[in-house]
Amino acid sequence: MRRFALVAALAFAAACSGDGPTSPPITPPVTPPVTPPVTPPVTPPVTPPGTDPPVIAREFRGLWVATVANIDWPSRTGLSQTEAMAEMRTILDKAVALRMNAVILHVRASGDALYRSNLEPWAKALTGTQGGDPGWDPLATWVDETHARGLELHAWFNPFRAGNVSDSAKLAATHLWKTRPDLARVWEGQLWFDPGEPDVHTWTLNVIKDVIARYDVDAVHMDDYFYPYPQGSAPVFNDDISYNRYLAAGGAAMARADWRRRNVDTFIQRLYAEVHAAKPAVKVGISPFGIWRPGNPTGITGLDAYNAIFADSKKWLENGWVDYFAPQLYWSLASTGQNFTALLDWWLSVNSQKRHLWPGLAAYRVADGGFTSAAEITNQISVTRFRAGSNAGGGSGSLLYNTTAVRTNARGLADSLSKNSFTANTLVPAYTWLDATPPAAPAIAVTDQNSMMRVTITPGGSEAARWWMVQWRNATTWNYKLVLGTSPLVNLPYSSAAEKADVVAVTALDAAWNASTAVIWRAAAQ
Repeated sequence: MRRFALVAALAFAAACSGDGPTSPPITPPVTPPVTPPVTPPVTPPVTPPGTDPPVIAREFRGLWVATVANIDWPSRTGLSQTEAMAEMRTILDKAVALRMNAVILHVRASGDALYRSNLEPWAKALTGTQGGDPGWDPLATWVDETHARGLELHAWFNPFRAGNVSDSAKLAATHLWKTRPDLARVWEGQLWFDPGEPDVHTWTLNVIKDVIARYDVDAVHMDDYFYPYPQGSAPVFNDDISYNRYLAAGGAAMARADWRRRNVDTFIQRLYAEVHAAKPAVKVGISPFGIWRPGNPTGITGLDAYNAIFADSKKWLENGWVDYFAPQLYWSLASTGQNFTALLDWWLSVNSQKRHLWPGLAAYRVADGGFTSAAEITNQISVTRFRAGSNAGGGSGSLLYNTTAVRTNARGLADSLSKNSFTANTLVPAYTWLDATPPAAPAIAVTDQNSMMRVTITPGGSEAARWWMVQWRNATTWNYKLVLGTSPLVNLPYSSAAEKADVVAVTALDAAWNASTAVIWRAAAQ
C-alpha cells in the first residue's frame, strides 16, 4: 500500500510540471472474457440388455365386464356389430395397455345368453329385446379377440337370478321362467329360479357345460348371487313348495336355513366336479360376498352372508371346490367394521387347500367417490402382494370391478394402476393341483424376412401348449407377448436395425400355466 502511494504522488507531479502537453489518462484496452469452445454432449453407447430372457413374475390381474343393464358392455342396446366390436376392442386394448391378463365377461346374467344358444334366449343387453338375434355371436368374438391379445377369457354366470318382475311380460318364450314355471319364484320385485329345485341345478350346469363345450373359454366364474339379498323386513324367500317337497320325499329333517345352505353347497360341489369332468383344463372361480359371518375376524361387522343369502363360502374354500377364490373386499384399508386387510388375512387363514385367493377390488368406488382417490386401489394391490403373494396357491392377484371405472380412467385410476401397480407384464399363477407337470420345451427356428423376424415353433411333446410365451431382445430392451399354442408362427416386425431381434426365447405354457424351460435362439453375431 505504501509503494502504491509514492508512485501515485510522482505521477501527479509530472502531470503538473508544464514540460509537455497535458494528456488524458490512458485507459487500458478491455480484454473480452475467453469463451471456451462448446463441446457437444457425449451420448453414451447403448448397452444392450443381457442375452438371457428376464424372468416374468406371476400375478393374476382380472377385469370384470358386466353386461346386465349395459353396465360395461355394450354401452347401450341396439348397437351394430361394428359399434359393439369397437367398444369391445377399446376395453381389451385398455386391459393390454395396463398389463392385465384376464377379463371376466358376463355371459349369463338372468337366464339369458350373450352367445348363440339352443337352450336360452339372447340377452336383452344386445338388442333391447330378450331373444332378439343380434346377427353375430358376441362370445365367440370376445374369445377370439381376447386370446389374440394374450388375455384369458372367463365366462361369468349367474346361476339362479331370472330378472325383474317388470320384465316378466317381455321374457322370451324360450326363457326357463316360461318353459318351467314350476321352478320359478317371485320375490320383492325380482324373478328367481329356486335353488331348492334340483332341476334348476341340472339346467344351469347344462347351460355352463354347453358353453365350455362350444367356446374356448379359460374359466367359468360365479359371483355372489345365490339366494337373494334381504331387503328390509321382507320375507327371506318363498320356497315352501321346494322345501315341503324335499321333506315329503323323505329328506332329512333340518332347519330351513340349513337346507338352503345345503342346496347352494350341492350346486357349488357339482359345478366344480362337472366342469372338470367335462373339460379338465377349464378353471372354476367364485367371487362371494367379502364377509362370511360378522365377527370373523374379530371386529368385523356387516351382512351375514351365511344366514342372509345362505352362502357358506368358507366351506367351499376349505373343501377345495374352487380353483380361484375372489372375495369381494369392497371396503377401504382404513375401514374399521369392514377392514380390507383384516378380511384378507382371515380368508388367507382359512384357505387350507391353498387355492388361489385373489380379492375383488371396488374400482367403481373410485369413480363414485366412495374412495377418496385411486391410491386406495393401488395400495390394496400392494397389501395383497405382501400378504397373499406366497400364501395363496403360489401367486398374488386381484380382480377389478368394474370395467367402466378403469376404461374411463376415473379420477386417474388407470394412470395410477399403470404407474404404481402394473408396471410390468405378469403370467397367471399356475394351478398345480390341476396339473403339476410342466410341458416339454418347443423347438424354434428364426429367419429374417427383411421387415420382420419370423419365429417358427414346433411343439416338443405330446401335451399341447395352451400358450407360447415369446420374449425377444433388440438393441435396447427385452419385449414380451403371449401367443395361443395353436399358432406355429410368430412374426416380430422391425423397421430399423435397433428394433431387430437378435435374441429370441420361447417358453411353452400349458392350460394350468405350468412353464417349460425356455428355448433360446441367438443371432450368429452373438
